[in-house]
Order: sequence, then C-alpha cells, then structure tokens
Amino acid sequence: MRSLLTLRRSWLGLCVITLALMLSACGFALRGPVSFPFASIFIGLPDSSPLGGELKRNIRANGKTVVAKEITAAEVVLEVLAETREKRILSLNSQGRVREYDLLYTLRFRVRDQAGKEVLSPTDISLKRNISFNETQVLAKEAEEVLLYRDMQSDLVQQIMRRLVVLKMD
Repeated sequence: MRSLLTLRRSWLGLCVITLALMLSACGFALRGPVSFPFASIFIGLPDSSPLGGELKRNIRANGKTVVAKEITAAEVVLEVLAETREKRILSLNSQGRVREYDLLYTLRFRVRDQAGKEVLSPTDISLKRNISFNETQVLAKEAEEVLLYRDMQSDLVQQIMRRLVVLKMD
C-alpha cells in the first residue's frame, strides 16, 4: 500500500515536471511589462478621451516609458488621424424589424519621431462585434452595446501596444 502511494506521488511529480518543461519549450511566457524602443511618447488624444486614457495608463504601467504632456518633450508622437464608431443593421426578422446589429470601431493612426519622420505609416485597425436586438429589452441591449464598445476599446489598445513594441527606430 505504501509503495503504491509512493509510486503515485512519483508519477504525479514526473507529470508536473514534464508539463513545466513542455510549456517552457513552446515559448510560453506570462505577459508582463513590455519594452518600447523609445523612452517617451506623446499621444495625440485628449485626456478626456476614454481611448486616450486607457492607452496612456497601459504605456505608463510598463514603468520605463514616459507619456509626455507636450509634443516637444517626446521622442515619438502617436497621432490619431481618425476614430469612428458605427452601428449597422446586420439582419431583420420576418416583420422587418432589426434582429442584429454590427458594431464597428475603427482607428487610423501613425507614429512620427521628433524630426517629423514617419516611424509607423498610417495604420488602420478595425474591430467588429455582432449584437442581437430585442425591442422588449432595449435598456439591457443598450448596456450590452456600451460593454461591447468598451471591450473593443481595450482590444484596440492592446493592438496599438503590440505595434508600438515592434517599431524600428533609426
């Protein structure tokens, strides 16, 4: 009985070690602070903008990059060329009433250095989510729409962050 228990513990330990080795071999790594190729950035969005606020918080969270308050104090400038939110009808029911909507969130931006040279040419990021609609649950669907736009905004910030990390500074 005792040897069976020892065998099980040994087997469990071997499985845990094997799993740990497999995870480390496949390139798995926990997300952590990212390293930008610049020391400071100016973000061309007002502080009152939800997107601008979240982007600045994410950049500050890394601890190494400063978000400059003035354009002259920054090594690079992120310029937002366009930001649009759109709601389109996706499908109708048999009575001709809306059954589903497409929510679209599009951002166009570019990154320039202090000299005005483009480090990242104008880039478009478009996100789309579907939302069903029921006229008996209008308030709930409006709240769901707000949550979906907030989720798309967070996704957009993460995509911008990934693009900033891989910039090639000359």
